[in-house]
Amino acid sequence: MAQEAIRIRRDRQSPFMDKVEEMLPEGGNLNLCLTCGACVSGCPASGLEGMDPRKFLRMAALGMDEEILSTNWVWMCSACQRCIYVCPMKIDIPQLVYHARASWPRESRPKGILGSCDMALKNDSCSAMGASPEDFEFVVNDVLEEYREAQPEFAEMTAPIDKEGAEFFLNQNSREPVTEPDELIPLWKILHIVGADWTYGSKGWAGENYCMFLADDESWKQVTQTAAAQADALGCKVFLNTE
Repeated sequence: MAQEAIRIRRDRQSPFMDKVEEMLPEGGNLNLCLTCGACVSGCPASGLEGMDPRKFLRMAALGMDEEILSTNWVWMCSACQRCIYVCPMKIDIPQLVYHARASWPRESRPKGILGSCDMALKNDSCSAMGASPEDFEFVVNDVLEEYREAQPEFAEMTAPIDKEGAEFFLNQNSREPVTEPDELIPLWKILHIVGADWTYGSKGWAGENYCMFLADDESWKQVTQTAAAQADALGCKVFLNTE
């Protein structure tokens, strides 16, 4: 005989819990969390700040808003979503984490992520390092010329920017053109050897999106739309995200 689920009742209002209940997927039920620990087993952030996904979830279920909105653990979640895949109830813990992040005052969020997001908004590169489209084009062409000369077997290798009609629109970690330009080469060589038809975009070429990790929806949207719009403008068929 099926047992009725034990329901957690709250004696105080919990805006965070209200949001949690809205975002539960069909068939997902916080009251049916088995505390099985499957989410903990695959989480790279488990144990940091004395927290893990299971504990975070139970705090949400109990309406412990103040504790949830003050723990630095939410900034250590990588949003890898391993916890969702193994959860019997399919509870979207990363979404809960995202909402907790978004509930922090923007100026109180981690300075590294905040600064990287704001830097990405300063020009159309969307680079967290602040590299402009002109800077990116200079570095790419300079590195390409150097390797063509040093390695004759790759004398015909290309690294196009804004090539119209290319099949693949490729982005790039924004740190590499600024601090590790030699790291650009291995992927170019692979694409050259397999004969891929690809291009960078002068706009939106930066592959990471710190605004997403900052839980800043509007800035996340701006960065993503800049890259997508450039890929569309060039007529590329596939957006190849290296990050």
